[in-house]
Amino acid sequence: MRNHRFAVHPHRPAVLFDQQRGGILDWCKLLSAGTVRGGLLVAALLFANSASADFLLNANSASAAELAAIPLLNESALAAIVAGRPFATIGDLNTALADSLGTEELETLYGKLFVPINLNTASRDDILLIPGLSRRMAHEFEEYRPYSSMEQFRREIGKYVDEAEVARLEMYVTLD
Repeated sequence: MRNHRFAVHPHRPAVLFDQQRGGILDWCKLLSAGTVRGGLLVAALLFANSASADFLLNANSASAAELAAIPLLNESALAAIVAGRPFATIGDLNTALADSLGTEELETLYGKLFVPINLNTASRDDILLIPGLSRRMAHEFEEYRPYSSMEQFRREIGKYVDEAEVARLEMYVTLD
C-alpha cells in the first residue's frame, strides 16, 4: 500500500481506488483484517477527500448538508435538485438547473456534483456534460459500445488519454 494514490469510489463511499494499480480496496475489510493501520487508513481517506478532483457527489444521493456545502448552489438550485430527484440522466439535472445557473457555473458544478452516465445508453448530449470532455472523446465513448466491463472502458479510453484522466472520467460513468 506504500506509494499508492487513493481516491474515494464515486458510487460506493466505503471503497477506495488504488489509482496506481487500478484496483478497488474495501477499507472496512482492510481495517478489520489488520492489513492497514487505522492512522494510515484515516490519512488515505482524508487525502482522498481533500482533493476535489478525486471526489464527486451523486446528485441523486447527496445529503442536504452535502449539497448545501457546494458554494455554487443557490437556494433556487438546491430546491430544483431536491424537487427533481431522482434524476434519470445528467441531462435531466442539467434541465432542472438551467434556470438557476449559467453554462459556466454548470460546468464547474459538474466537477463536484453529477448523475453518473450509463456508458452503454447515455446520449451524446449527456456524455458531453462531463466537464472538459471534447466531442472527439464523446465519440470515442460511443465507438466502443457496448461496454462489458469498466476494465474495457479503461483500456479503450486509455488509448487516448493518460491514466489520471481515465480515472477522472471513470468517476462520471457506470455500467448500471
